[in-house]
Amino acid sequence: MAESWLKTFNLCRYYRRGPTEVKAVDNVDITLEKGECLGLVGSSGSGKSTLLNLMAGLDTPTSGHIEIEGHSLATLSRRELAAYRAYRVGMVFQSFNLIPHYTALGNVEMALFFNKTPRPVRRRLAIEIMEKLSLADRLDHRPADLSGGEQQRVALARALVKKPEILFADEPTGNLDQDNSRHIASLLKRLNLQGLTIILVTHDLELARSTTGRIIKMHYGQIIETSTSPSKRNDHHDLA
Repeated sequence: MAESWLKTFNLCRYYRRGPTEVKAVDNVDITLEKGECLGLVGSSGSGKSTLLNLMAGLDTPTSGHIEIEGHSLATLSRRELAAYRAYRVGMVFQSFNLIPHYTALGNVEMALFFNKTPRPVRRRLAIEIMEKLSLADRLDHRPADLSGGEQQRVALARALVKKPEILFADEPTGNLDQDNSRHIASLLKRLNLQGLTIILVTHDLELARSTTGRIIKMHYGQIIETSTSPSKRNDHHDLA
């Protein structure tokens, strides 16, 4: 039986918008197995990104809790929660979130700065992952000089360089054209085949079907459907 890595219990995230209480995440229970690739699908405002931020430790639930390998995130100190984000979690966003005045290499290296990796090691690891993502000829380019697809690959390299246990990908193809979207989706699928646990947030149901093994549909903060994706992962590939 697969090993449960992440669980949520009656998870809620409410906030106020004027006189209205918004139930961004409303009583959500999820179990994620180690090595699984899970798709969270829904329209804008369905709560999928809020749920992702809660599981990544970027936001705090109104009620309910999240367990990582049996340990509740709510019991972690501020320092322990920062370590969870720095060492165990990788994040990729729709807007790339690259530092504009840093080179592509500098952006990737930055992910290792906060966990105190020595500079020579940071550089070596950053170059290695960028080479694997076909970015060897873009090391000294700044984000403005890169295409959207290249920027997203740099963002993916930044998330992967610290060798996270789980990758949270929030609309990673949202700003990309069709060809680059397929490329990023293929990279995510190959990473999962190598054993990386992934949660992919997307409004694109076809992307989720082709990339993930299980799909959760959300609507107004609640899970309305869970299904097994038609995507089958019987082959194993290397990222190199």
